[in-house]
This record gives sequence, structure tokens and C-alpha cells, in this order.
Amino acid sequence: MKLYDYPDCPFAQKVRVVLAEKELEYETIFVDLRTGEHRQNAEFLKLNPYGKVPVLIDDEVVVYDSTIINEYLEDEYPHPSLMPEDSSARARVRTLEDYCDNSFLPSAGFVQAELSKPAEEQDAERLARYRNELSRGLKRLEAFLSGGKEYLVGEFSLADISFVPALLILPRLGVEVDPALRSVTAWINRLKQRPSVQSLER
Repeated sequence: MKLYDYPDCPFAQKVRVVLAEKELEYETIFVDLRTGEHRQNAEFLKLNPYGKVPVLIDDEVVVYDSTIINEYLEDEYPHPSLMPEDSSARARVRTLEDYCDNSFLPSAGFVQAELSKPAEEQDAERLARYRNELSRGLKRLEAFLSGGKEYLVGEFSLADISFVPALLILPRLGVEVDPALRSVTAWINRLKQRPSVQSLER
């Protein structure tokens, strides 16, 4: 098994957490996004015409897009399970992951990109807007965790994993978790205790 990866890519990080949870061995192939290798390397573009990481090769199977890769891993290597059996719960997992991929993670990325600029070039209004988006997202997640749930859809799942890359960098983004969000605070702490998540911080 091979994973075409860039260490700081949140979508690649999602896949690495799943691989760690399932204790699967794989070879990492570094794709340097900073130099534009993902858009210039013809061999890589044959694997993923969109020129994005991650890409997983499992024997003869080539899979790209983190969500599709993680569902493939769940189907092919079902233990431990990272998807609930109930169809409605599976739909909630997919809905939450879609929200994360299309709103929460991009908001974190916009803040990160702005903070990477020299202080005098940073757009304060843009920073505030996307930090507020992240804070609103955390409030939304509080509702999913209500009733004493340890994880978003009951058991630890692909839904929780999707948020991990952004949650780990919230302090660096200048986003504080409101202490009133007790369920979210406990959930984040719980996630950080998992070896698969800790492996991202090494």
C-alpha cells in the first residue's frame, strides 16, 4: 500500500488517521505541494487528474479524494469499524464529513493562509470572518454532541476524523473554544488522546 502525501495537507491527514486506526502498513510518497509538483508531475497526474493529494494505491487499486479513500479503507479493512451499521447514522457521518470538507476545513485554511502573510499584509476583516465561521461551526458541533455523546455519531467514526486536522491547529489560528461548549471541549480532548491523532503531532 502506498500513500501519496503532503504532511500538512488536512485531507491527507484524515487518511493517515484512518490508516493508523486500522493499523495498516503503507509506504509514504512525498508530493511537494509548495513547488507545484502535484500539477507538474505527469506520473502523479495519471493517478489523479485533479493533481491533488492524497492518493492511495492498494495493490492494483488507485483511489483519490480523502473521503473516497477512507470509505474504501472501511470497506476493504472493516476492523475496527469507523462507520455505524445503521443507514441513518451512516448518512449523518457523511453529512458531517461533507460539512467539514466544504466549510470547516476551508475556513481553517483561509485563516492559516492569511496568518502566513506578513502582519502588515494581513486582512483583519477576512481573518475575523473565517474565525467566526470556525466558532459557529464549533457551536453547531456542540448540538451533535448533546446528550452525553462521546463522539459525533455515538461511536468514533469517519465524521470525527474529518474534523481532526482543523481542531489540532485551532490555537495557532487564534480560535479559542468557548468554555460554554463543554461537550465540544471534552470531545476535542478525547480525540487528542487517541494514538492515531497523536501520530499527526509527532
